Formats: sequence, C-alpha cells, structure tokens
Amino acid sequence: MKTIYVNVMPEETRMAVVEDGQLMALELERPDHAHLVGNIYKGQVQNVLKGMQAAFVDIGQPKNAFLYVGNGKIASAAKANAPRENITVGQNVIVQIIKDEVGTKGPRATMHLSIPGRHVVLMPNSAYIGTSHRIENEEERQRLHDIVRAAVPENMGCIIRTAAQGQPADHIVRDIEYLVKIWEEILAKTKLSATSAMLYRDADLVIRIVRDYLIDDVDKMVIDNSRMYKRVCDLAKVISPDILQRIELYEGRNIFKDNGITEAMEQLKGRIVELKSGGFLVIDKTEAMTVIDVNTGSFVGDMNLADTVYKLNIEAADEIMRQLRLRDVGGIILVDFIDMETQQQNEALLERMRQLALGDRSKTNIVDITSLGLVEITRRKSRKNIESMLYSQCPVCEGSGKVLSSETLAVKICRNIRRIESRKHSADGYILQLHPQAANEIKAADSFRRLKEEFGIDIYMESSREVMPGSYILTQK
Repeated sequence: MKTIYVNVMPEETRMAVVEDGQLMALELERPDHAHLVGNIYKGQVQNVLKGMQAAFVDIGQPKNAFLYVGNGKIASAAKANAPRENITVGQNVIVQIIKDEVGTKGPRATMHLSIPGRHVVLMPNSAYIGTSHRIENEEERQRLHDIVRAAVPENMGCIIRTAAQGQPADHIVRDIEYLVKIWEEILAKTKLSATSAMLYRDADLVIRIVRDYLIDDVDKMVIDNSRMYKRVCDLAKVISPDILQRIELYEGRNIFKDNGITEAMEQLKGRIVELKSGGFLVIDKTEAMTVIDVNTGSFVGDMNLADTVYKLNIEAADEIMRQLRLRDVGGIILVDFIDMETQQQNEALLERMRQLALGDRSKTNIVDITSLGLVEITRRKSRKNIESMLYSQCPVCEGSGKVLSSETLAVKICRNIRRIESRKHSADGYILQLHPQAANEIKAADSFRRLKEEFGIDIYMESSREVMPGSYILTQK
C-alpha cells in the first residue's frame, strides 16, 4: 500500500510517501525559503564568459543566475522560436531555473522552457513530443502521441507524463489548452515587465504533490489541514475528478509521529544505516561526491560465501537507492559493495539498481563497476536537499565530525602555558575551564604534573558545560 502524508503549518509544509510501512520519499517547503526551480524569469545578461560558453543573468534575485549557452549562441527571448543570435551584455532573455542556489553559487538557468501540467509538460520552444518511459504499452504510447500531436500548437512540443496513461483524450487536450494559456500570459508579461521580473512561479508543494505524485499507484493522500484539504479537493475536481475518493482529511493529533515518519526522519541524520540482515551502510559526503560503503556487520548468512555476499549486496542496493531519494543526494556517488565472485552477479546487481532507478523522480544513472570494484552513480540535483534544510554545520567540529581528544587538548594547553610562562611567570597560577568529559579525563591522566614541577605553578581545573568539547578557557589568577 502506498500513501502520501501531508503535514501543513504556516511555517512549513511536509510531504512523505510511505509504501508498505517504509518511508520512500520526503519533501519539505518553507515560505521564507521557497524554491526557485521551475520559475520563469525575464532577465538581463550582466556578463558573458566566452571561455565557459556561459553568461550571468540578473533575474531580480540576490544572486545572478548562471546560464550555459553553448557555443556562445542562444535563442532570442523576445518571442519563441526566433532566429538564433549571439548573446550580448544587456540583452533581455527568458530563462527558467533548473537548479537552486547552493552555497556561494547562484541558481542555474536554461533557455529550454517547460511548463508542467497534470498529464503533459508543455515545451513552448520545442516541437519535440516525448513519452514517459514508465508507459510501456506501445499501443497506449501511440494513442497518447496522436492525441498530443493533434492538440499541441505548431512549433510547440510536449512530454507525455505517466499520469496520462489511460486518460480520455478530452482530459489531455484540456491540460494542453490550459498550459498554452499560461505560456501566452508569460509572453504578455514579458512585454509589460521591467528588465528583471518573475513571469511564472511553479506551484507550491501541495499542488505539486497532486500534479506529480498522485498517480494510479498511490492508494490515498492524507492531509492534516482542513483548509488545504478543501483546496486539494477543489483542484482534483478540475484536473482529475477520479482521484477525489483517494484524498482524506486526517483528524488525529500528529500525522507524522502517528505514522512512524518522525522516527524515520531522525535516522536520516546519521551516517550509518543498519540493514535488516545485520549488515550496514556508511554514508560519507565530500565536497565533490558521496561515498557509500557496504559492510557485512553481523550478517553471516545460511548459504555459501558467494551467495551470502550477493544476497547482502542486493539488500544494500535496495536501501542505497532509497537513501539517495530520502536524503536527495545529488552529483557523483561511489558505492563500495562487497566483492563478488562472478561477473554474472555483478551484472545482476547493476540491473537491480537500474530497475530501482526508474522509480526515482530525479534522473539517476547507474554507470558501471570500476576496475576497483566501485559502482558509479550520477543523480541529478535541482532543489536544496533535506539535510541542508534541516541541519546546519556544527559550531564545535565545523562539519568534520571530530573534536580534539583529551590528550591532544592537554598537550595544547601545556604548550600555551609554556608560551605564557616564557614571557612572564604567574606566581598565583592559572584557572582552567574545560568541558566536564575532558576535565575528568585530564584529571585522571594527571597531565599537568610535570608542568607544575617545572614552573612551580598551580593549575585549578573547573568543569563547565558552557565550554565546548575540544576547547578550553585559560585565565591567570
């Protein structure tokens, strides 16, 4: 059973997809930090980087958008399908954000615009018609292609979404007509807007859930806010009345806690993920990539070694693909599976991961197994991930996950006292404040005995929880 749970508060909206009791997807959105992905802007080119075949575009946001133009050419934004021309500083362009800003990098933009609907995605600057790979029946693919080809305006294109499967022609045509109207409004705003302005804002999280997630394989959508429940029902009546019966209002106290989602979310902050068999994953992030290590742990299996290793790797593959979605890990991912004996097992593992990747809404590519036995994965990342929204860098360890050991801290303190004593002797001694754990360990080790004998000084040690682990406060009496 697959259920979508939606928790709505003024400060935050959260969405969780639970399948057969297991958390499979998680998204959250906050009004003060709204995503830019999907928004369309009229912008002005501020700088052209010929060496990078790119430009920076002022879209009215704090940071300029990065636009890759390729060979120094772009389509004119004055109107769709205009002749191609060189991009120049000061030129007005229509761009769409495809990746939120990350750290010091501004948002990333494209000239290839797309406007998503329930059944199709309209591409106003392209005549291409594509179909979701999840629609496998060739007869159905052809039926949908013919409907869209007849309905879409000349020189425009569409991507047929999975939700279109089995839908009557009038539902799909109505969707296309609605999206074309939005595009016409965007063009009208372009003529009236200032140099930099937002022309189109993508739907908020709850509406995107109905549009993108609520398809045939979802049994129900449960919302804990009566106002949002009514809004979703009103939307469902317009876009697809048949889904109304799957939308429910939750009247309990805590929708996420009551359904085990809060507990599952807590596990996402750890680097170690336990497997049911007794094995475990270790997930570490670097600046350039994410590295995942598969360990046997207490798993010994009940077969021969080759089959035991293969079984654990398959279980790990399932959990890895789930963790990538839940944590919204993007970029380059390397997985160190346990070495298997046969090429056939390697191929079966890769095929399993490729099948699982088909269910990921972000484009995920299982590349291959390297000569070192590492599985290479790339995953598209567009929005800020859950981790960056829920957590901030630890002020104690500064993100390293490590603080100075008590022994190292003691050596550091001794070095500091020696430096002070070499300039001016402190007859009254020193007061040393430490975190309680460090204070207990240093006292037990008697780290300052030689220092006291050498300089004839007293060091009065105090425990204080106001002092961070790995740090100290040293003052002269």
